[in-house]
Amino acid sequence: MSGGASRGGSEAVVEVRWPAAGAVCVDAVLRQVSSQNLAVGDERVRGFLVAFGRRLLKERRHPELGPLGFFLRPSELARVLDGLRGEHLRVPRGLVFHVPPANVDTVFVYSWALSALMGNRNVVRLSPRAGAVAEAVLGTLQDALADADPVVAGTQRIVSYDRSDRVTAALSSACDLRVIWGGDRAVTEIRRHPLAPHARDLTFPDRSSFAVVRAPAWLAAPVAARVEAADGFANDAYWFDQAACSSPRTVYWVGSTDDCAAARADFTACLAESVARRGWAVDAAMAVEKRVATYGLAADGVARGIGFHGNALASVELTTPETAPRRWLGAGTFAHTRLDALGDLVSLVERRDQTMTHFGFERAELEGLARALGGRGIDRMVPFGAALSFHRVWDGEDLPAEFTRLVTVSS
Repeated sequence: MSGGASRGGSEAVVEVRWPAAGAVCVDAVLRQVSSQNLAVGDERVRGFLVAFGRRLLKERRHPELGPLGFFLRPSELARVLDGLRGEHLRVPRGLVFHVPPANVDTVFVYSWALSALMGNRNVVRLSPRAGAVAEAVLGTLQDALADADPVVAGTQRIVSYDRSDRVTAALSSACDLRVIWGGDRAVTEIRRHPLAPHARDLTFPDRSSFAVVRAPAWLAAPVAARVEAADGFANDAYWFDQAACSSPRTVYWVGSTDDCAAARADFTACLAESVARRGWAVDAAMAVEKRVATYGLAADGVARGIGFHGNALASVELTTPETAPRRWLGAGTFAHTRLDALGDLVSLVERRDQTMTHFGFERAELEGLARALGGRGIDRMVPFGAALSFHRVWDGEDLPAEFTRLVTVSS
């Protein structure tokens, strides 16, 4: 069984399309990526990533690629490497096998780019179901490779194949680190394939995220600040149809009953205007799915009020904070509930809760909440508009550290 032609015609990062793949193809890919070695912070890779990021910033068809391009700017890459300084020598972990999700097209780039920056040889399995954004990324990768050192193409591969236990098992057994992004079920499925005794998994399973707003702060904010915050919230939620693990699904309002009701009404109006202004729309099939999901909450006694603002925005008023749903209810569907104080979240947070976007709180209050939670949930607390901004520390894991090994050298 042979691999398909590489995208764009060059033997480089983007290579193998397997309609049905066999061990022969896998062995060939592994031989290719193992032909050369890199160092942590290799200048050839840094130069390529910077050029790639600059090309992404020029990609106007897909604005969600902007944060990715910004993440690959020279100062950020330097900051990542500076964070690794210490008494030990850092070396690449080896061969890293990445299995990203199909529903968020840019996640694989962050994971792969950091791993490549750490000097690793990488194989990324990109789902055949990946969408237009992934195709745009692959095209930009090919363009950037034209000016890159050949060692970059020689040590990196992005492959695509339908589900194949044989291929996944072969890549898993050969790697030093396996990075799995996706739902709990996907993680469990991939983990069926054993690793070498020295290798390890780095997993990013199902996660859920929410927002929290201090109602008096929202009501006291200038109109421009509220509009900006609503725009940021819309970016957090709508770029990936609210399916990203860091996109908010529930909004907790902190304050009195009257303040929370007034703030929520104003927030919803601002959000509806933002969505309309940006032209985000939801098709008829999704609109029906949202109505089924939200009316289902009402039938189950979880919701006591439902409001629709066209097809693009649905608001659900929960009966109690304890009933906040973690599952996806459809693009542009937000559950709302009230809390007396920020600390009330301590008893509500679950381990799967990842990102808390916030408005109206001081840093000291947020740090107090994090300490009270004690690691039981919430790995990120970021302001509105930053939910999708990737950082080298993700889900509580320091990725550059995970992508390297420490060597003790004494004399």
